[in-house]
Amino acid sequence: MDLVLSTDTVPVGDRLDRWRAALGTALLPMAVTPCGSGPLAGRITGGRLGHLRVCSLRADGQRLSRRVPGEALVGLVVLTAGTATLLQDGRHASAGAGDMLVYDTARPYTLDFPGRFACHVVHLPRRGLDVSDDDLRHLTATAISGSDGIGAILGPFLLRLLDSAGSYGPAVAARLAAGVEDLFGTLVAERGPLGGADRGRGELVLRIRAHIDRHLEDPALTPETVAAAHHISVRYLHRLFEDEGITVARLVQRRRLEECARELARQGGAAPAVAAVAHRWGFVNAAHFSRAFRRMYGHSPREWRQLTTAGRAPGQVHADLARDGAAAPVPRAGDTGPTAGGVSRAERSAPATVMSRTGCTAPDARRDADRAA
Repeated sequence: MDLVLSTDTVPVGDRLDRWRAALGTALLPMAVTPCGSGPLAGRITGGRLGHLRVCSLRADGQRLSRRVPGEALVGLVVLTAGTATLLQDGRHASAGAGDMLVYDTARPYTLDFPGRFACHVVHLPRRGLDVSDDDLRHLTATAISGSDGIGAILGPFLLRLLDSAGSYGPAVAARLAAGVEDLFGTLVAERGPLGGADRGRGELVLRIRAHIDRHLEDPALTPETVAAAHHISVRYLHRLFEDEGITVARLVQRRRLEECARELARQGGAAPAVAAVAHRWGFVNAAHFSRAFRRMYGHSPREWRQLTTAGRAPGQVHADLARDGAAAPVPRAGDTGPTAGGVSRAERSAPATVMSRTGCTAPDARRDADRAA
């Protein structure tokens, strides 16, 4: 790391102002209040490890405070000498040499160093971390021991890494930065809220599913926009759904198809065109919609409408499709289309492709797609 400031070369009267400016350069602008009555003495080095901002401090006791939210970063302090207390989110935690403290720059925080101290500070971009806001909030303002659990791995790793941070080439530094982020994510999972990391993951998945349902009509609904709305990375989003048996993109498509099937099965009133229904629920290409609908339900959209509105009871259509293995849409209050109580089979397992009972051949299927378009 490069030297940012040493007070040895700064006149006594200018030290505090220069120290504040140097901290703003190495980390973020902060208020600095010295603990002692004498002139502040200290040394700051800083630099980059890949996309991570790193800094080392060795100085007299002081209080560092940031009241204005700034860039979304997660700060990880590794104390090597002295003691420190972190205040954030109405909590405080004290640490000694070898321990770690975590804070979130998106919310106010204060770091108290009552006496002379030394520490390393790493700032990790929030957008690159595979952790939820709730899990991160649970970890801030807690002391993490460097002698047990994941802390016993992460702490020594950071100490050795930052002591030689400037000696790595760009490719190696990028891999090491990713390794720090992965270890930090593991630390968050280890120290998850009551109920464990699985509970937090499950609640997040439920929120994501609800978000998807609210935005089905938006053609721009994608894994990228879903991840951004929940302040997580796309990689973490995909990891969340690994145990769901379905990808996010496939879930979006299935929920859209279920809503289309429900609307096409409604009886009474002027029936909207198939292409209009597809467009209303986020499909931009009618031919693609028709093919996807047939794969899921075993019928083209037009066949589905005919089966459910031309004299056959919707309940009977649902029973026939369920017997053949096709998925049925999730019911909503007031719907008269084919429904089944509870969660649809489409969300629980991949539906089997069903041969059309109308005897349509492959050319017929292509003709249906052309009509839908």
